[in-house]
Amino acid sequence: MTAVHHPGTPVIEGDHLISTSPATDDEAGRVPVATGVDIERAVAHARAAGLWWAGLGFDGRRERLLRWRRLLAQRMETLAELVHAEGGKPVADALVEVVSAVEHVDWAANNARRVLGARRVRSRLILAEFSAHLEYQPYGVVGVIGPWNYPVFTPVGSAAYALAAGNAVVLKPSEYTPVAGQWLVDSFAEVVPEQPVFTTVHGLGDVGAALCRSGVDKVAFTGSTATAKKVMAACAESLTPVLLEAGGKDAMIVDVDADLDAAAEAAVWGAMTNAGQTCIGIERVYAVEPVFDAFLDKVVARAGRLSVGPDGADVGPITMPSQLDVIRRHIDDALSRGGRAALGGRDAVRPPYAHPTVLVNVPEDSVAVREETFGPTLTVNRVRDADEALARANALPYGLGGSVFGRRRAVAIARRLRSGMASINSALTFAGMSTLPFGGVGESGFGRIHGEDGLREFGRAKAVTRRRGRTLLPSTTFDRTPADVARLVKAVKMLYGR
Repeated sequence: MTAVHHPGTPVIEGDHLISTSPATDDEAGRVPVATGVDIERAVAHARAAGLWWAGLGFDGRRERLLRWRRLLAQRMETLAELVHAEGGKPVADALVEVVSAVEHVDWAANNARRVLGARRVRSRLILAEFSAHLEYQPYGVVGVIGPWNYPVFTPVGSAAYALAAGNAVVLKPSEYTPVAGQWLVDSFAEVVPEQPVFTTVHGLGDVGAALCRSGVDKVAFTGSTATAKKVMAACAESLTPVLLEAGGKDAMIVDVDADLDAAAEAAVWGAMTNAGQTCIGIERVYAVEPVFDAFLDKVVARAGRLSVGPDGADVGPITMPSQLDVIRRHIDDALSRGGRAALGGRDAVRPPYAHPTVLVNVPEDSVAVREETFGPTLTVNRVRDADEALARANALPYGLGGSVFGRRRAVAIARRLRSGMASINSALTFAGMSTLPFGGVGESGFGRIHGEDGLREFGRAKAVTRRRGRTLLPSTTFDRTPADVARLVKAVKMLYGR
């Protein structure tokens, strides 16, 4: 029996991976599938190239990364069209994605020396005869396993920071968007032709697993929580450190003094952009009783105006065909358990599209509330107050991002969200803020990309002490005398015992 081919599903023909549009099934491009030997060779070449790259120093790397930034900015329309052709994302959304990636390349290049460079650290009185120095040295080779939903922004968020820190990078793009990943690497090679500092390996999950076991010095992964656990297990075999940006089920809280028009606009954008295929997408809203009805009406009106289709629409196709079954299951479960569709519903899933759906009165133990949907759906539930909203928002094992709309208590509420990030009176904006770290807690993963923490994530802290004078309080020597120890004890009691 011949298997049914769904548009957008990756196909391997011979030794090549063929990428197709989920909307039209037109070929977007093809790339070679990496064998085990290819992966070993790529990492070995990257290790040699990484020594050259690290040797350029911060200034040399900055100059080359800014060349890449310039090229990305100049060709952003071309890259956006490729992202649209391969993953189905509306061109406007793809352009916004590329803009954010360019911003992160710029920030990482311009701030690496300040954040990671060698500097003196203040000594303490007990070891006053020593000076202290700290620097962050590159790991060597960083393996980056990228997702299909943001095939430019997300890999760049790891790769640019790893490169700025002095590492070579081997990227394994998603099999659903390999051509965009290859485009990034090829464009980098145009401005850094000397050595294979940034390279790719392509294939299915087995290639990602092989990259984890290839001897790379760190792995940065973005994808589902289930796959993140597999990546961590594979890396644990060799104690290879990992950075994991996994799934989310982000919530928005709408308080009594929120601007409801702004809240509705942000909720629809946060839930429906990229057809809802966003790890930090708003999937749940908890609106307090006094504003619930007015807020829901505004959300339904806005979401109902969104267009769905292959070209020029607000909402494009679902990139991964199997996700359509997940979206359908979540909607069906919500409705069968007493929820109501204020917009969309059971007929919203029409492959390769899922139409905007707003569900209300959905039980908190339903899969539509508890599991990542990754589609243009939104649950909107009524709560008594912000405290109940927080209790429900924090009840899940995920903790990636979140949003709060309100005035008087908004900051306090945002701080109490169990999440790595939160936005107040907006949605998703922390992702584009290159000065802030990006990452989650719990089953949303650990480690950070972006910002100063993102740069430090790709450098090993190296601590150095240097003697600069005679020891006044000998302790770390067998030549110490009882009198020395007594003076040491007396000094500590004077300093810290009062």
